[in-house]
Amino acid sequence: MTQSEFVQKGAVAHLETAWAEPQTFYFVLLPKVTMLAVNAAIEVLRIANQLTGKELYRWYTATPDGNAVQGSNLMRLAPDLALADVPETGTAFICAGVEPETTLDPAITGWIRRRKAHGGALGGLCTGAFSLAKAGVLDGRRFTLHWENQAVFSELFPDLQPSDCLVERDGGLDTCGGGTAALDLMLALVAERNGDELAGHVADMCLHKRPTDLATRQRSSASATLGNRNTKLQAAIALMEANIEAPLELDEIADQAGLSRRHMERLFAEYAQRTPSAYYSEIRLQRAYALLSGTNMTATEVCFATGFNNSNTFSKRFRGRYGVAPHIFRRSWQR
Repeated sequence: MTQSEFVQKGAVAHLETAWAEPQTFYFVLLPKVTMLAVNAAIEVLRIANQLTGKELYRWYTATPDGNAVQGSNLMRLAPDLALADVPETGTAFICAGVEPETTLDPAITGWIRRRKAHGGALGGLCTGAFSLAKAGVLDGRRFTLHWENQAVFSELFPDLQPSDCLVERDGGLDTCGGGTAALDLMLALVAERNGDELAGHVADMCLHKRPTDLATRQRSSASATLGNRNTKLQAAIALMEANIEAPLELDEIADQAGLSRRHMERLFAEYAQRTPSAYYSEIRLQRAYALLSGTNMTATEVCFATGFNNSNTFSKRFRGRYGVAPHIFRRSWQR
């Protein structure tokens, strides 16, 4: 890119903003990266430049070897430069997507460690936190990644606890859950550097409503999805989601949620069209699916990790839900 290419013409009159030296971002693209997050992040920078008519931001893409990578949507992405050519200045976002556990390349994690040692700013989009964790830069830090991959992340990095927020900003370490959360992260950076008014105009150009709080959860609560915001039902579901490896007894869940067993059963029957036991089993089976497809854990290990202490019971329920025995399903995902 030449300098002029960072500022494009638009149909909206230029907005006033304090002039500043351009800020540079490097987006490190890993195999199977999700383009939605990367594009969303870059578009915020492009539109900020367009609306002001000034080169407030520059952006470049990089890949480990400088060659094109294939995104999760099968499109091939040609980078601007190789990882070895990324300067120590500027902010580097590690951008990953589906199957991030397969992209834990020592060359990448080594580069991340060196960048951190030299004081280079780092962040992660979508599942970029996998590589950041492997490089050891997340210890003692607040961070997040896409909710779909958090179960696998927790198995690989049991000492690290990702948040379920859209965005986490912790002393120069910026991470987001991917998707449109990348918009929210970059809008926060624009607001911090160039003012909230400009960030608001950029959001309008994106037809995007900014969240009032970046700590907003990535997913709607399960009870809200079911069409009921009963706080006690929410509490019961939260207890189920938090106790998978060692499941709680239903009476204990009801008691902790402030419900009678009969009242809890009525709520689940009305809003989930199933019993609390069946709902709890579904949560655990979903976790089993994630672990079998995203880790190297055996079917037996997953059985115990999801609270099914009898392998025959686990196999029967998994097969009933997904149409295939867990050990066969596991084999189909082995690399």
